[in-house]
Amino acid sequence: MQRLYDFLRRHPTGLDSFWAVLLFGFSLLWVFKAPMHSMPRLLAVPVVLALCAAVALRRRAPEKVLLLVTVCGLAQVALDVSVNPADFAMLVVAYTAAAQGDRRASRCALAAALAAPVIAMLRWPGPDHRTSVGWAISLAFTTIPFILAWVLGDSVRTRRAYYAQLEERAARLEKEREAQAKVAVAAERARIARELHDVVAHNVSVMVVQADGAAYVMDAAPEQARQALETISGTGRQALAEMRRLLGVLRSGAPSDDSDYVPQPDVEQIDDLVEQVRGAGLPVDFKIVGSPRPLPSGVELTAYRIVQEALTNTRKHGGPDVGASVRLTYFDDGLGLLVEDDGRGAQREMYEDGGADGQGHGLIGMRERVGMVGGTLDAGPRPGGGFRISALLPLKPTG
Repeated sequence: MQRLYDFLRRHPTGLDSFWAVLLFGFSLLWVFKAPMHSMPRLLAVPVVLALCAAVALRRRAPEKVLLLVTVCGLAQVALDVSVNPADFAMLVVAYTAAAQGDRRASRCALAAALAAPVIAMLRWPGPDHRTSVGWAISLAFTTIPFILAWVLGDSVRTRRAYYAQLEERAARLEKEREAQAKVAVAAERARIARELHDVVAHNVSVMVVQADGAAYVMDAAPEQARQALETISGTGRQALAEMRRLLGVLRSGAPSDDSDYVPQPDVEQIDDLVEQVRGAGLPVDFKIVGSPRPLPSGVELTAYRIVQEALTNTRKHGGPDVGASVRLTYFDDGLGLLVEDDGRGAQREMYEDGGADGQGHGLIGMRERVGMVGGTLDAGPRPGGGFRISALLPLKPTG
């Protein structure tokens, strides 16, 4: 049964043609049974055939079929072909024009539905039309089917338009959700890329410096070499712990119970970061100005990563015998960061163009981080030599 229903839905014209043939058969019986003169009987056949053809083609061309039915109705009046079973096509076409035709065709169908019963009763008055009450009752009973057909078609049009609007809205919402998901994925990937860059660049830089130092003093000062190796080991463990934390974000399963996961760095850990850098051989002057107070987690992480990346760049690009200074200033409405060194600085394309030939990604990450918390960042050469990174992070309410 379902297959038959699906077949009929796929071939609506075939179904309409079946009903048209059935209607034409009943109409032919009326043509040959009804008492008419020979000429009207012959002229009734093409009128009946045209009305039945309108039923078969109603869904393929609603506006043209409405015009065809109107012409057939006028031909009936002119040729004195009285009301017959084929006139049922007028109801069907009125419904179709209201349901599938354009708005102009729908209004024309309504006008025809109101006019057809009146014209028919005036052209072929019945025995009960002699009184005004009988004429009004007959007119009402004749008009109601036409009005119901049109109202039913118009309600179907409204319902289809409503469903189409719902489907369009659902499709639009689905596209918006997909776009938002892509944006969220891109933002998360960028965030993880920044974290990985900061973790890897800083810790690997410390490990390389310590390894070079250990190799240099291995024979002359074994104790210093041992301390350097311990620093390498501790730095590697810290890097692995932060890497596990970042990779945990990417996992879709249940949270892991790995105890090596560590919380996100904050401002209080900048002191530990500076000590680690000092241990790697880079002298750093660290000062805090103002009264420390709780900060939003995003500001804390941004401040830590800026200092970390700035000191990493100093080790990488500052040259030999370079020194650095870190100033952390608490303002009433913001947190200021100033990291300077007296080295040879960085290439111009790294801080002006945001990176060239794969370089400068750390500065790109800094700008992205600062932009996410609504702050400002200035990076460039320092008067008298060296490099300076200055940032102002607004302090928003933590609650």
